[in-house]
Amino acid sequence: MVAPAKTLAIPAPTPLGPAVQHAGRGIAYRVGAMVCMAALSALVKWCGARGINVFQIIFFRNAFAFLPLGLYIWRTTGFSVLHTRRPLGHLARSAIGISAMICSFSSVQFLPLTSATAFTFASPLFMTALAALILHEKVGWHRWGAVAAGLVGVLVMLRPEAGHGTLPASGKVLAGSALALLGAAGAAGAMIAVREIGRTERGPTIVFYFTLAGATVGLVSLPFVWVTPDPLTLALLILAGLIGGVGQMLLTEALRVAPVGVVAPFDYTQLIWASLIGFFVWGELPRAATLVGAGIVAASGIYILYRELRILRAGAA
Repeated sequence: MVAPAKTLAIPAPTPLGPAVQHAGRGIAYRVGAMVCMAALSALVKWCGARGINVFQIIFFRNAFAFLPLGLYIWRTTGFSVLHTRRPLGHLARSAIGISAMICSFSSVQFLPLTSATAFTFASPLFMTALAALILHEKVGWHRWGAVAAGLVGVLVMLRPEAGHGTLPASGKVLAGSALALLGAAGAAGAMIAVREIGRTERGPTIVFYFTLAGATVGLVSLPFVWVTPDPLTLALLILAGLIGGVGQMLLTEALRVAPVGVVAPFDYTQLIWASLIGFFVWGELPRAATLVGAGIVAASGIYILYRELRILRAGAA
C-alpha cells in the first residue's frame, strides 16, 4: 500500500458530504483507484530495483501528481478551496502520512508485491485502536474482537514467510514486513488526522497540502540521494506521479458520489491487481498463507467498517 489516504476511514460528520449518490459510479472509481495504487506500487518496486532512492521516488510521486490534482481542483471546486484555517493540522497529517509513505515504498523493495499489498490491509485495525487511544472513541467488544482476529491474520502472513529461504532472505522478508506494518500504522494515524481536520477542511484541500508536503520533503532530500535515471526509469518515475495523482483523484471522487460503506470494501481488490502485476512482471506467485492471512485481515476490516457505519446510523437516528 503506498497511498496513505487509501484506508477504510469513516469521515467525520460534516456538512460537506456528497449531494448525489451513485453507487455504481462510486464503485467504478474506487476499483479504478485500486488499479492505480497497485500500478504505483509496481513502479516504486521497479524504480527502487534500478537504484533510485525512496526519497527521490517520493519527490516524483508528489511533484507530478500536481498535474492531475490541479486539473481536478480546477474542474470541480476551484482553487479557492486551497484556503485553509488549519495549517498546523495539515502539517501534522502530512508528517504522519509521509512517514507512512516512506515505510510503504521501502517495504516493496523487500517483499513480493502481493505480500506488501496484503500487509496494508491491517490499516483499519490500527485505526480502530488509535481512535480509541487518541480520539477516546468508545470501541465495543465487537470491533476489538475484529482487531484481534485481524492480528491473527497478520501473524498467518508473517510466520510462513519468515520460515522460508536462506537466513539473509528471511531477514529481508522480516524487514519488509515490519516496514509494511509500520506503513499501515502510519496510514491509520494519517486518517485519524484527516478525520479531525476533515471537520472543517474539504477533501481536495487535505490532498493538496499533503502532496505539497511530500514534494517538498522529496525536493529537500534530492541533493543527498539523487541518482540520474536513464530515460526509461525517468519515464517510469514521472508515470508514478501521474498514476498516483489520478488514483488520489479517483479515491476522492468515489467518496463524493457514493457512501463510504458502499465503496470502501472494494479497496481489497487492490490485492487482485497487485497479484496479477507481480505474476506477469516478476513471476511472483502469492503463497497460500499470504492469501489466507489477507482474507482474515480483509474480513476483519470489513466488519469494523460495518460496525462503525451501524454506530453512525444509530447516532443519526
